[in-house]
Amino acid sequence: MTAADVRLPQGPPTTPTEPVRRRGPSPMRRRENAAAYILITPFVVVFALFIVVPLVYSGYLSLFRDQLVGGTTFVALDNYTRALTDSSFLTGVGRMAIFLLIQVPIMLGLALVFALLLDSGVLYLQRFVRLGIFIPYAVPSVIAALMWGYLYGPDFGPAAQIAKNLHISAPPFLSQNWMLGSIMNIVSWEFIGYNMIILYAALRSIPSELFDAAAVDGAGRVRTAWSIKIPAIRPAIILTAIFSVIGSFQLFNEPNLLRTIAPNVIGIDYTPNMYAYNLAFINRDSNYAAAIAFILGVVIMVVSYSVQLSTQRKERAAR
Repeated sequence: MTAADVRLPQGPPTTPTEPVRRRGPSPMRRRENAAAYILITPFVVVFALFIVVPLVYSGYLSLFRDQLVGGTTFVALDNYTRALTDSSFLTGVGRMAIFLLIQVPIMLGLALVFALLLDSGVLYLQRFVRLGIFIPYAVPSVIAALMWGYLYGPDFGPAAQIAKNLHISAPPFLSQNWMLGSIMNIVSWEFIGYNMIILYAALRSIPSELFDAAAVDGAGRVRTAWSIKIPAIRPAIILTAIFSVIGSFQLFNEPNLLRTIAPNVIGIDYTPNMYAYNLAFINRDSNYAAAIAFILGVVIMVVSYSVQLSTQRKERAAR
């Protein structure tokens, strides 16, 4: 018997498999998608009109220079090069960096302490205390600056009057050396309550089982706050830190209003925002002001990303 004579058993004839047809979304799913697109359309339109279009137009303006002789000419990146060597702009950025390094940790530290005290339940009249700390945030920054300007006044402020009655010199709140600290005090007064509410809401969302386990292990209030509460609300702390970074470099109302009572201390370039505003609306140099605004935006993005990145690295190292 040869190999050709050997027949292997054969199974039933096989039929070619048909390609699997992918079914499209159901009619209900399509209606849901259409409803979602309709609902987000107003936001997309408003975002494009009031955010994207102004940004693109500002970027376009920053590439030109308007001169009395020669008119408007294309100068490419000359405005950016000029800004990077502008001592007024660089001094303002440096002043706001000092403001950020001193004011933000103090403000967020106090907000965290108040949030922990409210969450621990050791305070009496908690609702009144919580509302009292938050109320300054409801005060417009213009009103807050005017009020503190009156309190800082060297002739009519309460501190000056008390010092006069005691026959001592009044604290020079509006002097060259004290002005930045005085503005830090105003901003901290305004935003401690806002940050406290964010941190307090995060504390209230921590599962109670963690506190029960800590109590079983014999942890006190301080140890529970340090080892459980603060690590659990770290994302909220990072969020408030990033908001504070953005707000610090955008400082405008407080120094701009205090300038009316201390013009020899606060110049038009005290903060980068004030400098850009005066360039655009006083000096009529909108092209250079647009370049200043873009560079300031880049600085804010770099600092905010650095804060977030350093925090993430610390979290990874702690695991």
